[in-house]
Amino acid sequence: MRTRAITMLSLAIMLSGCVQSASKNQSIPSSPSLTDLGQASPALENYTQKYVDNDLWKRPQLSPRDRSIVTIAALIARNDRVELPYHINLALNNGVKPGEISEIIAHLAFYSGWPSATSAADITRSVFAQRGITRAQLPQADVTLQPVDQKVEQARSTQVANSFNSVSSGTVEFTEKAVFGDLWRRPDLAPRDRSMVTVSALIASGQVEQIGYHLNRAMNNGLTQSQASEMLTQLAFYAGWPKVFSALPVVKKVFESRNS
Repeated sequence: MRTRAITMLSLAIMLSGCVQSASKNQSIPSSPSLTDLGQASPALENYTQKYVDNDLWKRPQLSPRDRSIVTIAALIARNDRVELPYHINLALNNGVKPGEISEIIAHLAFYSGWPSATSAADITRSVFAQRGITRAQLPQADVTLQPVDQKVEQARSTQVANSFNSVSSGTVEFTEKAVFGDLWRRPDLAPRDRSMVTVSALIASGQVEQIGYHLNRAMNNGLTQSQASEMLTQLAFYAGWPKVFSALPVVKKVFESRNS
């Protein structure tokens, strides 16, 4: 599959589809079936059915909607093209809005890189077309940005500039005008959900140093400790146990700090 460099506008264009609205009853295109898995690994077939399908996704500590958001964030961060079509459809069936999926892809262009977002946009465009979801149903490029807490954002901006402006002024510049001045203020993905997507992607890609700040931000944005804890359980299956165990000490420190 060839890779293309695209602009943010191109990401939006790739998400355009046909002319009907989505239906929660739409059938989900299959990823490899349990039987398919068993042809290569009977143990994987058993574990998928026993622990993933019949246990993990039925746990009440995190809603199916939130599990879908966490999962597709992890898959996009890992540039997984096999599981993503299934999970985009499952997310829609679990109540994640097309516009929210569109915003997750744009958000992760900054947190997982343009190639991962491009790949996800290509896959999602096809899923949206199959379900009759049109570009008109998605958030457009120009939206009214949400207001921010100027005092909090100024403190964050000053800290970043003082720490890193002498190292990479360009990175600091785009952090301010593109990431926190624009992306985080877009209204069609709630701040809590943006934070949940960001933390999931950071854990899935092993970016341990960034987890503490963004988990605190997530909890300030409304993510509960119980929900954050269960995110780790979901990510153990979709990003792997080593990635989650690398994140556990950071998460533990955040929990202890907030509970002290």
